Amino acid sequence: MRNSSIINVSRRGILGGMGAGALILAVGLPRPGRAQEEPEFGRDAMPNGWRDDPKVFIAIAPDGIVTVTCHRQEMGQGVRTSIAMVVADELGAEWENVRVTQAPGDEEKYGNQDTDGSRSLRHHFMPLRRAGAAARTMLEQAAAEQWGVDVSEVKADGHKVSHGGSGRTLGYGELAAAAMDLDVPARDSLTLKDPSQFRYIGKNSIGLVDNMDITTGTTTYGIDVKREGMLYAVVARPPVYGGTVASLDDSAALAIEGVEKVVRIEPSEFPTEFAPLGGVAVIARNTYLAMKGRDALEIEWDNGPNADYDSEAYRETLSQAANSEGGKVLRDEGDYDEAAAGAAQTVEAEYYIPHLAQAPMEPPAAVVEIKDGRAEAWACVQAPQVTKLRLAERLGLDESAVKVNVTLLGGGFGRKSKPDFVLEAGILSQAMDGAPVKLTWTREDDIHHSYYHTVSVEKMSAGLDEGGKTVAWRHRTAAPTIGSIFAPDPEQKLPFELGMGLLNMPLAIENIRAENPQAQAHVRIGWYRSVSNIPHAFAIQSFAAELADAAGRDQKEYLLELIGPPREIDPTNQGDVWNYGENPDVYPIDTGRMAAVVEAAADGIEWGRDMPEGQGLGIAGHYSFVSYVAVAAEVEVVEGRVTVPRVSIAIDCGAHVNPDRIRSQMEGAVIMGVGQALMTEVTFAEGRAVQDNFDTYLIPRMEEAPKRIDVHFVGNDAAYDRPLGGVGEPGLPPVVPAITNAVFAATKKRIRRLPIADQLRS
Repeated sequence: MRNSSIINVSRRGILGGMGAGALILAVGLPRPGRAQEEPEFGRDAMPNGWRDDPKVFIAIAPDGIVTVTCHRQEMGQGVRTSIAMVVADELGAEWENVRVTQAPGDEEKYGNQDTDGSRSLRHHFMPLRRAGAAARTMLEQAAAEQWGVDVSEVKADGHKVSHGGSGRTLGYGELAAAAMDLDVPARDSLTLKDPSQFRYIGKNSIGLVDNMDITTGTTTYGIDVKREGMLYAVVARPPVYGGTVASLDDSAALAIEGVEKVVRIEPSEFPTEFAPLGGVAVIARNTYLAMKGRDALEIEWDNGPNADYDSEAYRETLSQAANSEGGKVLRDEGDYDEAAAGAAQTVEAEYYIPHLAQAPMEPPAAVVEIKDGRAEAWACVQAPQVTKLRLAERLGLDESAVKVNVTLLGGGFGRKSKPDFVLEAGILSQAMDGAPVKLTWTREDDIHHSYYHTVSVEKMSAGLDEGGKTVAWRHRTAAPTIGSIFAPDPEQKLPFELGMGLLNMPLAIENIRAENPQAQAHVRIGWYRSVSNIPHAFAIQSFAAELADAAGRDQKEYLLELIGPPREIDPTNQGDVWNYGENPDVYPIDTGRMAAVVEAAADGIEWGRDMPEGQGLGIAGHYSFVSYVAVAAEVEVVEGRVTVPRVSIAIDCGAHVNPDRIRSQMEGAVIMGVGQALMTEVTFAEGRAVQDNFDTYLIPRMEEAPKRIDVHFVGNDAAYDRPLGGVGEPGLPPVVPAITNAVFAATKKRIRRLPIADQLRS
């Protein structure tokens, strides 16, 4: 039986009862006893829903140029290209005549625009197909009317409409004005193309529409925006989360020629949500002068309640919580205590993941200008609608008086879903009587004041029978929650965090218990690519390999045994009330698909081959964002230094829209995961982030990236009648445990704390 409610916690909303700052979206109730309408899932349940109106997304000029409006944000994942491919294919357009423009933030017009959760194509593939098909139908109707023939006699394709009987043709540009004057056809009247007719969807022949502009530096990121009369600003923010300005002497800063003004930004009350942290801004004629002015400020800080936060000491606090009884029991199947007591062998392990910063290549940047009672922003944001709402609130304007223009994003990874930096720019424009102000974060700002991926301790316990079979499994997860930025610290993970690999773990074990002890947040916690799947996958897949070793079994074969026979699992029966916001009847967990990607990744790495001394193979698989991914990694350990020369990654995400982008996302996930495994972390001392820039917040350089990454597509990639899975995030979670499992195979030393760093050099 399903639980009493299904809550879709989008990245713009958290949970009912969490205060006015949270946007709540209830998307389902159980069928038994439900008298109201059926629950909504997926795109239907997102704030402001979706649109498929061709007049919103498609414009055709008299010269035949087709412009597709992209309502999702481009941050390197290729969404502008993929959306245009879908529309152009159904429209029957020639690719060389297709252009793409970026939509501003306007969800009333475009539907939901939050670019997160690996759902841009998952949610909008079919609406965009219908938009293209509707425009194609309208072109056919316009041609038929002009020729005085029945519409069934004409066909639109190849950027023209043809009449089969006479051989007459009209180009799309010639028909555009008349076509767009017609009513949009009803959805149920549309004929979508058979996938066998696709020219672009599912093909590798389309390059990035932005590639030339990006390569030649002619495109515009948030940091590139220029406005006439623009001023420039940086902010000195409290070094400790929750700190405030105790005293300020700005005389030296104001004495610098070119510094225009020093502005106090008042901090927001806890919980801070997406509000600025407060501090002191310096506004100048250029960014260099603003930074010079900031350096000259004399500020004494009241460091507030988190002044003593020390991440190493807090690790012990989390460990104590994870090793104590009394945590909230979230999943309890069978009888764990009895099965563990009767086991022939008991295995325990504790895993630790540090804070991580998204650190996109382009730090946060925004320009805001206020004129005639209206505010206009240009910013690299993932969520333009929430940016618009929060900016209006902060500036005291009506939402209709605010416009958010979305630039290209130089990376996002979840950081740019939070518009605190845009609000800072708005506050400073207001302080300068509406003059355009560009607010720039330095790399140090970005690392010191991030919305960090949560720190986590995962305590695993299992019992094995005499044959080595796992008969009891307990997982305790202790980590501060993202909910802490939305409400007084709830201290326990929220449903969407629990539904990221913990409650929906699809292993075939009879006796399972999952528990969540309390953990307090001391920094801003936010979503980071793959979110809670990262610690859960690291712990579960590392522990599976440890159990294989305890049983004297091959880790791949043991993992497949844990996954069990092919079956479909309703995650709500395991306590997961989220399921990535999707209908569990449409998106059950399919263990056959999970096993298939494990096999594919293993085959790709040539699993089972003899490895030289100091080298090893490891494997891991994970289900997230309704897709299945497995990774097999090869490592080499020389004098304690780990390198990852080769990785095989397999994904089953359903049908493919843009295979080249899927491949690039998997490759990017591998490199990001290598960083998490080997070097990346943020630590805290006296409440302050210790790392400053890429010399201390380490990410993989070219020499540390795998020399070979093989991407394998699994499943029916042409099943366009089935729902799509996510791509941007699910590649990341299994990378780290595959690497650490390979390290054990090479060294017989277990890695239970990330990053590996110098753990093997002692």
